[in-house]
Amino acid sequence: MSEATITAPSAGRSPGLSRISEAVIRIAGNSQDGIQAIGGFLARLAGRSEQEVMTFMTIPSTISGGPSIFQVRIGSGEVLSAGDDADVLMAFYQHSYENHVGSLKKGGIVLYDSDHVEPNPEWHKEYRHVGVPISSRTVEAIGGTAKDKGKNIFALGLVAKMFDLNVTKLTQLISERFSGKDTSVLNNALTAFHAGYGHSLENTLETFRFAESQKKDRPQVVMSGNEALAYGLIAAGVRFGAGYPITPWSDIMELLRRELPKYGGTFVQCEDEIASISMALGASYGGRVAVTGSSGPGISLKTEALGWAVMAEVPLVICDIQRGGPSTGMPTNVEQSDLNIAVFGGHGDSPRVVLAPANVEDCFYTAIEAVNIAREYSVPVLILSDQAIATRIEAFEEPNFEKVFQDISPDFSPVPDGKPYDLSVPDGITRHVPPGTFIQSGKYPIITGLEHDEAGHPTASPKLHLQMTAKRRKKLQALGSRWPTPRVHGPSEGNVLLVGWGSTQGPIKEAVDRARAAGDSVSSIHIRYINPLPPGLEDIFAGFNHVFVVELNDEGIYGHGQLAGLLRAKYCDPKIRSITKTDGLTFKVKEILGAVRNYLEAGVRKI
Repeated sequence: MSEATITAPSAGRSPGLSRISEAVIRIAGNSQDGIQAIGGFLARLAGRSEQEVMTFMTIPSTISGGPSIFQVRIGSGEVLSAGDDADVLMAFYQHSYENHVGSLKKGGIVLYDSDHVEPNPEWHKEYRHVGVPISSRTVEAIGGTAKDKGKNIFALGLVAKMFDLNVTKLTQLISERFSGKDTSVLNNALTAFHAGYGHSLENTLETFRFAESQKKDRPQVVMSGNEALAYGLIAAGVRFGAGYPITPWSDIMELLRRELPKYGGTFVQCEDEIASISMALGASYGGRVAVTGSSGPGISLKTEALGWAVMAEVPLVICDIQRGGPSTGMPTNVEQSDLNIAVFGGHGDSPRVVLAPANVEDCFYTAIEAVNIAREYSVPVLILSDQAIATRIEAFEEPNFEKVFQDISPDFSPVPDGKPYDLSVPDGITRHVPPGTFIQSGKYPIITGLEHDEAGHPTASPKLHLQMTAKRRKKLQALGSRWPTPRVHGPSEGNVLLVGWGSTQGPIKEAVDRARAAGDSVSSIHIRYINPLPPGLEDIFAGFNHVFVVELNDEGIYGHGQLAGLLRAKYCDPKIRSITKTDGLTFKVKEILGAVRNYLEAGVRKI
């Protein structure tokens, strides 16, 4: 598999065992069928087997459900994306087959439920077809009415057989998944799995086995981006959060509500987004950084209180898990269209920090970094994730918890004076003391959303407003000057530089590797620090003839995506152009390379 074409076994020869370095498996059906469960089991098995893994899924946004896919790419080497084309398509229904057979590589395998799928004879020429009556065999195995609901676990058994997967580890994963349910549920699941694994494919299909993976220095953990972000917040010392449900933020909220009490913390579901951020701000003012979060529509509602946090200089972490479109938009699809509201949203001059994690592992560490920045600089910090990272499952090295776990409990040690907005500090970086701290001068500050003097008392002084506005700006300028300059993937000079942020990192890096293997001059950088931008970007841009910013948003009225517009505004460099799309799906490697090729063939020098 991998880049190799799968070929049918020769006539009269029994299929054997083929070693492969990686495989892309796409599972297509309806969301009610547990499609995500199959992919999740495969991804977690890969992680426990020291393999690299990355997933991608689409789910309907309606309560009634509908067509859904889960794609998992498992490899013995580095995996940077969920894969452009699949090696295996598992189709549960006719629409699953017809809509997704085109996603297969030529010579790929279609494993379909023959109870519901009638293959197209024309496609037999291009793909290998293996039919199994998955629904009826599941009923036979488990028995009873509607027992075909376990067909996803039966299908998992088929995949386990096809790829010679570790049955012991898989049954352990299934047992863990259903451990909290009635014993009969677990027994039925295991029965369905073993029935699928034991089903004979009648010598129509060879077995594949992944090559041995390189041993890892530390154990791997396997989780989604939302899980990593939530656990990162806990490791950072956050013990209070408040929020309101919205896709795709809700997973973080539910995890924090379940896990924070184990560490002496609390998460509160509020009546709306405004109450959520206001309650979190109150907790942060109490001396310990709190968290709130949402997706685009909810971030809009939070912007007034976010401005209060900027004015009052109260630390806060806000998670924005982006989804598609304005208004209700496409709740279960990916887009990177909240960059402008994250950086500029709100009234008045209200500078804030914006970080964008690049992958699932980075979600964990970005959460810790966000908390520490909020504390040190007394600012709100937005973590700008997106639906692709939020729902994607990856394996990564287990964090060293002794090093990353931190206690940010308030320090109530007496202080000589209390000037939370001291203008004598050159870089503007000041902090509040937690309420209850003894101030020896007897001059206790106050906190307000009104413009204020150094002790927080309201003022309408033009001079003080100028000074305080500059103070709030200067501390972010100081922070930005300390960011690391992004590393260039590939040579530091050349023809084309691809620039990405958020979930585009993997496909961009893979596009660079593929282009360079073909002899093309392409490099890339990835920007994690969106506001303020890191130093040194202009020097990197100067080394290339073309700079293409790859992002999942619209090209806008002036032909530039949101990050591209920000970069063009800062550097006034006309060679910064955009590669954008808004179809609600992640970038494929071939889409990125095709867009670059189209740009260059339109009249500028070729790669």
